[in-house]
Amino acid sequence: MQNVALIQLNVGPSPSENLGQTLAYMTAAADQGADFILTPECSNFLTAEGNSPRDRAVTQDKDPLLRATQDLCQRRGVWVCLGSLILAQAGSDRLVNRQILIDPQGQIVRTYDKIHLFDVQLEGGEGYRESHTYDRGTLAQVSDVAGVRMGHAICYDLRFPALFRGLDAQVQVLPAAFTATTGAAHWHMLLRARAIENGCFVLAAAQTGVHDCTRQTFGHSLVIDPWGDVLLDMGTDPGVGMCRLDLGQVARRRAQIPAMTADQSFDFA
Repeated sequence: MQNVALIQLNVGPSPSENLGQTLAYMTAAADQGADFILTPECSNFLTAEGNSPRDRAVTQDKDPLLRATQDLCQRRGVWVCLGSLILAQAGSDRLVNRQILIDPQGQIVRTYDKIHLFDVQLEGGEGYRESHTYDRGTLAQVSDVAGVRMGHAICYDLRFPALFRGLDAQVQVLPAAFTATTGAAHWHMLLRARAIENGCFVLAAAQTGVHDCTRQTFGHSLVIDPWGDVLLDMGTDPGVGMCRLDLGQVARRRAQIPAMTADQSFDFA
């Protein structure tokens, strides 16, 4: 896992209309030599707050983007992490926000349901209540991707550093649909902090622009190295971003600053 691609999307509320563009970007990434591709949160569709996603979501076995991605992985011999899909659950009106890792044989090797749901009220009346619609995940997940320990997280998980320390990943994926408001304030600094604290690479593929007429996301998909340097910033245009990882940097930076192995025990006065 050296040549990674981030896909930055501007999806709307229609899964069928989003499908072609997303597949085109993933195919372009494979053409450019990517061996690992990451897409954003809500890769299949994104609705404005107040517009129910329930009538658009299907169960995992029926999602057309997932099926098409499995076929692409098998044909092109690449790993793809679908940053997340909004999926229905059989026998329930509740949804899940699910990340899915697919290997070069087209097999699903890991799923992760978003643990921290975005229930916030921002200034100016902008508010989100994901817990009204989604079931939260309860299990943190790591995967072996071609010998690399990868941690899984989604969007709002970024604000909970204990999750990242517990994952102890060499490469951490953090797909997102960060709001324009919170993105401008916190996106770069929080992602750099997670990379520095854990001596790991952070791959953060993002949604960008205006969705479903009113919802606006921040963009700026990033690759950050274990020293906190930004290796890739995709700005605000949809598309493909390529980056080559020097994975040996993880061990070198952790040896320089051994925060991962320091004694963490203490008492509160």
